[in-house]
Amino acid sequence: MFPERIETDRLALERFCQERVDLFDLYRLFAAGSESADGVFEYVPHDPYRTVKEARDRLERAERRWSEGEAAWYAVYPAEGELAGYAALSVEWERRTGNVGFVLARPFWGRGYAGECATALTELAFDRLDLDLIAIGYEEGNGNSERAVEKYVERYGGRYDGVLRNWTPIGDDVLDHHRYTVTREQYQRATE
Repeated sequence: MFPERIETDRLALERFCQERVDLFDLYRLFAAGSESADGVFEYVPHDPYRTVKEARDRLERAERRWSEGEAAWYAVYPAEGELAGYAALSVEWERRTGNVGFVLARPFWGRGYAGECATALTELAFDRLDLDLIAIGYEEGNGNSERAVEKYVERYGGRYDGVLRNWTPIGDDVLDHHRYTVTREQYQRATE
């Protein structure tokens, strides 16, 4: 159902699984205390990896969700070939909605990769999976994601739906989530 590989102008998105992602590269990229993970999990509802097993557990969860048709998770590789993070399209089939999210290591911030991942997953959702709506958002205080999400939504003529109060548990806090959506019609008008 989901393609094993998606290519964009600057990125290769490979299925996020043990066969295609080096477990130790993933662990090193997001290991607790590593420079590449510094600040990455401030607004993400899981922690940096403390062990290699935690990285393997993340891959296994992605594999389960893929095989059950619930989500397409992809490892993100820039042209240089180094693992930059991962992106996911979670599908709510009964709502005909896809939820886009991504986690990129700090050295890959500010390069437009988040928007490129979001665009690739939007194309997957509308052109291949025949969904009607894409939802994307950010947690209160995450200025980097706010800018990336607003730029993406503006490109496709989407809209701000509002704030979901006390939505995302992060450590001991529960952050507000700002939700945006793009409909199939908005996407088609923007890409004609």
